[in-house]
Amino acid sequence: MTTRSGTEARRSRFLWLVPVQAAVMVALGLFVTAVPAGHRVLATEDGITGAFAARRTPWAGAVSEWVSVVASTEGIVGVTLIGVISLLLLPRTPRWADALFLGASVAVQSAVFLVVTMCVDRPRPDVPHLDGAPPTSSFPSGHVGASVALYGALATLVWTRARGPWRYVAAAVLVLVPPVVGLSRMYRGMHHPSDVAGGLVNGLAAVLVMRLVFLSCRTRTPTRIRTRDTVGGPDAVLPARPVPGARGGVGRCGPADEPADGPADGPAEERCGQRAVVVRHPHGCGDDLAERVRLGLDRNGYTDQRWTSTSLEQPCGTLPEECAEPGVDLVVVCGGDGTVRACADVVAGTGTPLALVPCGTGNLLARNLDLPLDPLAALETALGGDVFPMDVGRVWGDGLPPTRFTVMTGAGFDAATVRDTSPALKARLGWAAYVLSAVRHLGDPGMRLAVRVDGGRARRRRARMVVVGNVGALQGGLELLPRARPDSGRLEVVLFDPRAAAGWVAAAGHLASRLVRTGAHAPGASPQLPTGRRTVAGGALEYISARRIEIRFDDVQAREVDGDAMAEGSRLFAEVEPGTLQIFLPGAPGTTPSHPHEHERTHSSHTHDTENAHAAAHAHVSRTPRH
Repeated sequence: MTTRSGTEARRSRFLWLVPVQAAVMVALGLFVTAVPAGHRVLATEDGITGAFAARRTPWAGAVSEWVSVVASTEGIVGVTLIGVISLLLLPRTPRWADALFLGASVAVQSAVFLVVTMCVDRPRPDVPHLDGAPPTSSFPSGHVGASVALYGALATLVWTRARGPWRYVAAAVLVLVPPVVGLSRMYRGMHHPSDVAGGLVNGLAAVLVMRLVFLSCRTRTPTRIRTRDTVGGPDAVLPARPVPGARGGVGRCGPADEPADGPADGPAEERCGQRAVVVRHPHGCGDDLAERVRLGLDRNGYTDQRWTSTSLEQPCGTLPEECAEPGVDLVVVCGGDGTVRACADVVAGTGTPLALVPCGTGNLLARNLDLPLDPLAALETALGGDVFPMDVGRVWGDGLPPTRFTVMTGAGFDAATVRDTSPALKARLGWAAYVLSAVRHLGDPGMRLAVRVDGGRARRRRARMVVVGNVGALQGGLELLPRARPDSGRLEVVLFDPRAAAGWVAAAGHLASRLVRTGAHAPGASPQLPTGRRTVAGGALEYISARRIEIRFDDVQAREVDGDAMAEGSRLFAEVEPGTLQIFLPGAPGTTPSHPHEHERTHSSHTHDTENAHAAAHAHVSRTPRH
């Protein structure tokens, strides 16, 4: 079973501050309501609210109404959801701690607000109200507290995560939102000044407590250090050098890296002078990153390097020509899934191992293989491991020449989304640009098709999209194909056919429930489900496991392979090529679980460990030698 880390335990100890916060807020509310009528403090408050009511103008009323809507329940919930989803989906690695901090700040503020309103009964100001008064106490202001929790948390994230001078402006604008909301609530006659002050205190306390819970005790990744480098400047981040002699250690070939008691014995020394062909996507892998990759390979013993850049005409550069020459010991792919696919199509079946440097839009293969999404960390992690066999898929059809894929291929909704995604938006927003394209195709009609599995009888189906996968997880840990493993010797297929709004909701709920249960995806971390056909979500999702799949569409459909749009057609055939791609990984495919926040091996039951050990042993026996 998984045990909680010491860091998580240290963070959780701050949760006791939440009931303290509620108790303090209740005490403040009871104190405010206990002030005798006519007291100077109350008279001053009444004078302020009366002054606002006496100076109302149409334009100020319109502005205050708009500000109140921004801080309403609907507005707060909507912006919070957008923020949480963005933190999970937009970055290369989901920012789980930041997303939890944002959502929990708003939730804790709301919970304390409800507790206080149940214990405190304070009437609203005795002036005309411009909004309908909800049946809650005027103390504290819910609008103000919620705006502090939301925009204060956003300001915290901008201040601590963003870089550049613009973060000061952005943080200042976010911090100014709650005071403006407080003024608008007093202007509209909904709260006393003390109610607004109470909301500010409640929201600020929620942000501070949740920051202690989710953002404190954060340490730098131990595999990276800051050092002076001629490429990146004095603050360049380079992989740390492990202790010489340790398995998977790195070190430049030659006397410069020898310890005092003699030369180190490790993979870097074993590989000294070996040849690596590096395929570089010029947009994903800039000059600075390319130089760092070169230095990293040099430290790992690959001092003979041949570099080639991709282009539209040559998606894998001159890799075929390079691999035609003898003596290639490693192929390094610096790019996204499309570049990996093109390179895998060349080296699969040759015995030449592949190493990934994920610097594309989606990097789905790296995610599914549990590699870090930091390019340099992924390279060091992989080369510190071993070479393991991995399945690839082979797809073809009318107008689609046979080609291999490592992630997924499909037709219909997803392929149309890939085809119509703006390259400019993709370059600016990353894979989030696909979401904007997908909205345009939500109303597309379904497809009629015939499916034949492993040479069996053809079955008629309807679907909005068909996806055939070698791996199963999308961005954010969403398991589209929960049974897919890159070493299973099978392909997994999903037919997506939601009927009306209820079908979309059922499908979304099913996929979301898998995300909640498993967290960030790792190959093999999903429960092993029975093979064959099965339907879920009221028939909106049908899963099929096969070695060979034949799909014939009644009409011509959009098709895609590993995120690249292909020629439209009415047929899509795919089959698995088991274990034909040799790839550098820290562990056998399908045996390394991951954690939502960091890459660490978790402890599981004895049975699960035994199964993983057998899988790793099998991969070790069948792996291709590196020399």
